Amino acid sequence: MHWILGIALAAGLFVVLRQWGTLSPEKKKAATWKAILIGGGGLLLLMVLTGRIHVLTAAVAALLPLLRKLPALLRYLPFIQRTLNGQASNGQASNGQASRNQGSTDGQERQRTGADVAGQVSEREACEILGVTPGCNRDDIVMAHRRLMQKIHPDRGGNDYLAAKVNDAKRVLLHGAKT
Repeated sequence: MHWILGIALAAGLFVVLRQWGTLSPEKKKAATWKAILIGGGGLLLLMVLTGRIHVLTAAVAALLPLLRKLPALLRYLPFIQRTLNGQASNGQASNGQASRNQGSTDGQERQRTGADVAGQVSEREACEILGVTPGCNRDDIVMAHRRLMQKIHPDRGGNDYLAAKVNDAKRVLLHGAKT
């Protein structure tokens, strides 16, 4: 059994060294770091599985190489803060914008943004969500809504966001539907 493992390791080493010879110096450096990280990760995993090191200690040790990338990640911090602040102030701005835009035509606003000023889905979007054709009757809308809700209802393993979108689509289409 040991000789099979030895042959397999020798063959693997041969393949790795053969590939290593074809790499450029930049790629050799990157491959060296990858090999060190993979080997270190494998060693940590082996030590955790054999009980020689605690899982939390291994997790901290595994995160140490990521500290090298920390300066590059900190570069994106202002963008993340702007995004989070933009979402917080977006709700306030949309309420003020909705009151200012009441005089404008909702149809023009929907064509421009694809959604109503208040964040409501457009009729085209609602038709796509429910899978019905524009101008369909009330019964088609109700049946399509029921069919989708049976699949994506939160009580059946779906999520709240999708259920809310389907409900919004039904409300929009029923508001303008033919009886």
